[in-house]
Amino acid sequence: MTSKRLRKILVFTLFLLSAAFYLFYKLTSIGLCIFCQTDNENISFRRASGRFLHLPHTDCNRNSPFLVILVASSADSHSDTRMAIRDTWGKEKLIDNKRVMTFFLLGITLNHDNQVAVAAESQKYKDIIQKDFIDSYYNLTLKTMMGIEWVYKFCPQSSFVMKTDSDMFVNPYYLMELLLKKNRTTRFFTGFLKLNDQPIRQISSKWYVSNHEFPGNKYPPFCSGTGYVFSIDVAYQVYNIAENIPFIKLEDVFIGLCLAKLDIIPEELHSEQMFFPEGLTFSACHFKKIVTSHFVKPHDLMVYWNALETSTDKECSGD
Repeated sequence: MTSKRLRKILVFTLFLLSAAFYLFYKLTSIGLCIFCQTDNENISFRRASGRFLHLPHTDCNRNSPFLVILVASSADSHSDTRMAIRDTWGKEKLIDNKRVMTFFLLGITLNHDNQVAVAAESQKYKDIIQKDFIDSYYNLTLKTMMGIEWVYKFCPQSSFVMKTDSDMFVNPYYLMELLLKKNRTTRFFTGFLKLNDQPIRQISSKWYVSNHEFPGNKYPPFCSGTGYVFSIDVAYQVYNIAENIPFIKLEDVFIGLCLAKLDIIPEELHSEQMFFPEGLTFSACHFKKIVTSHFVKPHDLMVYWNALETSTDKECSGD
């Protein structure tokens, strides 16, 4: 009886070890190997690692966009959200005769059916950028850097880049108006400024950062990851400097660390607040004069966009 129990325990233990080894092998083989240990044991980012699985069918030499919008999305869900974005603010458009194009950033899913669906979606809409790292919140830095790498390698003709999330309302018309008024084409980075943020040390927090990851008491200036915009030269510089920056899973903070190294200071786009990471109650007149608002569901996005498209400037003249 005892020997049978021991055999069962041994078999179960071997099963667990095998499963753990297999999971480790899968994770390292599909992209987490882009982390590497440096001499001081800080994790660093490695440029141009991993393999592109899907790329947009876009020739930036022939149809160069003025503004590229990169949307962090999920391979395991968000297909309805991507469709809503394609039908609203993410639809390719000309604004003041300048092209605005939107692309979706995805990692891979271990769910075979979902990955097949992503491949079909990419083939149909030709707007998905995907590499072979696991799609998860804690790989958002990899996702963002993948988008910057794509711009650097495949669309350097663009003038500005925006990174945003899939639960956002974006007003590309007003953003373009403000960028053209600002008339800044180099070393420009803007969004919702975070100038005095400190690392969260509570291990239960989604935004927990250990002293090992970031030993300082205050982050350098950065912009909320819900939406920030930068000139194309900043994309080049961030891509080239990223390997020298200790990796941190908070994508907006990581970009801020890159900016600090480059001596680029984030700045306001307008004297009034234009980016709303905490969200806003919808008003067509108000949303005509902002750049982003957070926590917008696909159905609401369609309703908001239709209201904006049908409202007139005369209706909002009293605002």
